[in-house]
Amino acid sequence: MRKVYRVLAFLVAIEVAVQAMFIVYGDAGLGLWVDDGGVVDKATFENAFESGQAPFPEFQAFVLHGMNGMMVIPGLALLLVISSFFAKVPKGIAFAFGVLALVVVQVTLGLLGHSVAALGALHGINALALFSTAAWTGIRSRSTATTRRRDSESAERVAV
Repeated sequence: MRKVYRVLAFLVAIEVAVQAMFIVYGDAGLGLWVDDGGVVDKATFENAFESGQAPFPEFQAFVLHGMNGMMVIPGLALLLVISSFFAKVPKGIAFAFGVLALVVVQVTLGLLGHSVAALGALHGINALALFSTAAWTGIRSRSTATTRRRDSESAERVAV
């Protein structure tokens, strides 16, 4: 179960990196579209969702960013918390709940960032904290497993 815990922690970190790629790809496409004469207003996005026609090819990155951030990452964080009860990683439950808390803050900031622009900046900073915490959670579980293996091998040598 420790391996499941470790994989889930690293998956959360990878998904945060994928989120960054999605949003920058979409933003770059939006910039190119505007440079070519495209006009952006609220109706641009509403029409795209209603008609299913993307105004520019990279528009799908915005959709993927939203779906990934609202469904995939929270689901992985919940699975991480569940696995933490069985993984027997020292402080593993606390770290898993820390990842989950940062995910909740991230989703909240992402939703509220549409109303208060400054929260969008915090959304980016929190993403860095989430990435770091998830990666460290995975690294901790790996080093704990290695340390325990070394300790048990040392104990066997001493016993012989």
